[in-house]
Amino acid sequence: MSRQFFAAVPISVFLLMTAAAQPRRDALLYKGIPLPAPNVAGRVAAYLSARQATVLGWSPRGALLIATRFGDTTQLHLVAQAGGERRQLTFYADPVAQAVFAPSIADNALVFRKDDAGNGRYQLYYQRVGAPDAQRLTDGKSVNGAAIWANSGREIAFASSTRGGRGGDIDIVMPVPGAAARLLVAGDGAAWVPLDWSPDDRQLLALQGASAADSHLYLLDAATGAKRELDAAAGKAAITAARFARDGLGVYLISDRDSDFQQMRYLNLVTGKTTVLSKPIAEDIVGFALSRDGHYLAYISRGGGGDQLHMIDLRTRADLTPPHLPYPGLIDSLHFDAAAQRLAFDLSAPNRPCDAYVLTVANEQLQAWTDSEAGPVDLAKFVAPRLTNFPTFDRVAGAARRIPLYVYAPARPGPHPVLIMFHGGATAAFRPVFDPWIQYVVNELGFAVLAPNLRGSSGSGKTFASLAEGGRRDDVIKDIGALLVWLEGQREFDAKDVIVSGRSYGGYLALEALATYSDRLRGGVDFAGITDLVDYLGALGPNLQPLARSEFGDERDPDVRAYLRNLSPLAMADRITKPVLIVHGQNDPLVPAGEAESMVSLLQSHGVRVGYLLAKDEGHRFVRQRDRLAYYTAFAQFLDSVR
Repeated sequence: MSRQFFAAVPISVFLLMTAAAQPRRDALLYKGIPLPAPNVAGRVAAYLSARQATVLGWSPRGALLIATRFGDTTQLHLVAQAGGERRQLTFYADPVAQAVFAPSIADNALVFRKDDAGNGRYQLYYQRVGAPDAQRLTDGKSVNGAAIWANSGREIAFASSTRGGRGGDIDIVMPVPGAAARLLVAGDGAAWVPLDWSPDDRQLLALQGASAADSHLYLLDAATGAKRELDAAAGKAAITAARFARDGLGVYLISDRDSDFQQMRYLNLVTGKTTVLSKPIAEDIVGFALSRDGHYLAYISRGGGGDQLHMIDLRTRADLTPPHLPYPGLIDSLHFDAAAQRLAFDLSAPNRPCDAYVLTVANEQLQAWTDSEAGPVDLAKFVAPRLTNFPTFDRVAGAARRIPLYVYAPARPGPHPVLIMFHGGATAAFRPVFDPWIQYVVNELGFAVLAPNLRGSSGSGKTFASLAEGGRRDDVIKDIGALLVWLEGQREFDAKDVIVSGRSYGGYLALEALATYSDRLRGGVDFAGITDLVDYLGALGPNLQPLARSEFGDERDPDVRAYLRNLSPLAMADRITKPVLIVHGQNDPLVPAGEAESMVSLLQSHGVRVGYLLAKDEGHRFVRQRDRLAYYTAFAQFLDSVR
């Protein structure tokens, strides 16, 4: 059982539609956005009323812990059996979507994390099942997460910024009233994350992250914090997960050491020898789980056409036949139960909400434990994207480099207007998850939705991911230009009717595209986008700065600073001539809302039509259902208004 954090009823539909048609003016600030037409608000609400369930792990008593939404926010629930009733455990105005149970049956308790109105200052809470109140374990001011229980259940290790944000520390606390956390490892400018306790609880596995492409695995003495680096070969390597073998003599980990892709490996702590366990495929291994008795290892390989679940019998070293999935899709969040008899995981697809599935290992029986409601929409009309690619400006082995692209196309004949969606996170990637908003745009508005994984994105190997680092960030903007050129040669798309959009880093790219290619675009939507790279890097906490500076460059260097200023949307705002919708959360801890407001004012001073939506109770993303409905309703109106 994993012990680590990792991410329609008719009356309810009526209430959601009413909420969308009558936005909360007390929590939402509108500028330049008209009230929605009832038919638009109601139809958007119908699509967004879908629910999903994500697996968080098992309770020691054999119930499945999930996160799902039954009101305005996602909360914790227990499910005792396949198709069983969902028993709600938390009842907060803010979402609770990460939690882990204590290993002891007697405790019947869990620890979860929650922030306040999206401010990003996540606190850890301890709660017994059935108790009316939770006990806060952290100071109420710092940022905390990645909590893992000791096997004894007596202590919890977690990542924290308690020391004034000077880095990502590792602290240890006892889950008792008034207990003070003790510092185990000081971050001092680097981000440390605990991964696992050794079977005897004397040591911890921990990850020190220097950048997305360079991380270091350490063995820590749980009493003194003394460090020993593991897998310390020369050269950079990204390690994304690690767990102790149950005999304590080795470590299972995911790493791209000596490979362009992430591989499943075993590191012998006695000999130092590393063995690759996963098959030789050009795909990343993105997650794994180890049964408590050390008998089974399960891991996920991530491919463009769908994920694959793999299992190894570690006693015989034999690959087991993977289960037959009910449909091809995305797999996530693997968790063995305490008895090593069942494996739980998430499964979703573009036309299927994410649900919890459980595999009984002995007889290979797979059952859906949840059946999430899709709302008053016809899932049969939901379209699956096709994965294609387009040529860009540079060359590899004498041919144009190809950029991966997901295309959602309406069933009706083209040419279709186009909405380009840029993913958030400079080193993340677009994945074809269940997204009712995309389906609304395709089915109700007739747009083709294009989601590129531009250079720097993950999933295509670490060489591809490194192409945007530092002084090559402007090459990403050139990729966007290449996409617009490619569109002109595709008959199914209307290259004269293109809109760009994105959130966070994707919002930054949408603004950059508007500044660079305004003559080819109708408009753009920016959600929490970075508008000034220099200010963004300088304002980040020290635990995040090394990672961000490895991606964008170090703004403290005068030449880099000038380069980043020139690549910032605020510096290029006078080149934006097409309408823009800007959306932000007032409590955003990563990109301050002031950046959005500066962009709005600057564009308005240049005569650009700008709509602005500010949610006063949200952060870097909108997590409240009513705020999400307001955002997507404004988005739908914008798409209609600029055509």
